[in-house]
Amino acid sequence: MKDMEEKFPRALWVRLLVYLVVGHLFAAFVYLLFELGAK
Repeated sequence: MKDMEEKFPRALWVRLLVYLVVGHLFAAFVYLLFELGAK
């Protein structure tokens, strides 16, 4: 049980960080498309 408690939060934080980075990259890409499309 202790082993699980040590591993799970780290995996969760890494996954959260990856989702944040990918989400921001995707949002920036979409924003760029709309900005270029508007002009």
